[in-house]
Amino acid sequence: MSRARDFNPRSNRTGEFRGISPARVTEIQEARLAQSNGNGSVRVEIYDQTYQLRGSDPEYISKLADYVDTKMRLVAQQASTVDSLRVAVLAALNIADEYLMLKSKQDSAKLDYSARAGHLSEALDEILEEPRRVG
Repeated sequence: MSRARDFNPRSNRTGEFRGISPARVTEIQEARLAQSNGNGSVRVEIYDQTYQLRGSDPEYISKLADYVDTKMRLVAQQASTVDSLRVAVLAALNIADEYLMLKSKQDSAKLDYSARAGHLSEALDEILEEPRRVG
């Protein structure tokens, strides 16, 4: 699992397309949206394979496909393998690692906020229960 933990998915300012000009990124995204056929189905390409996917938001589906494609290409560069199944599994491990780390951070933040809210609520209750002092 060390390979998944060491993998850094950061990319350039476009967020998903490493080494591609912003104008080309827009062109690619518009072409992908044009491939949507109006019934919620969109054609995407992930690691040189074409998939017809259906969902309520074709733009979001395209964004997900772009993310997975980028992950797979980065893993393929680092793993020095041409086996697409192996690349897909390593990319999935990296995505799962990202998800679990974010989930852990979110769960920790929830606990911190709940503890702080409880403390503030207790402090407020103490203040409200004090007899009013007329000055």
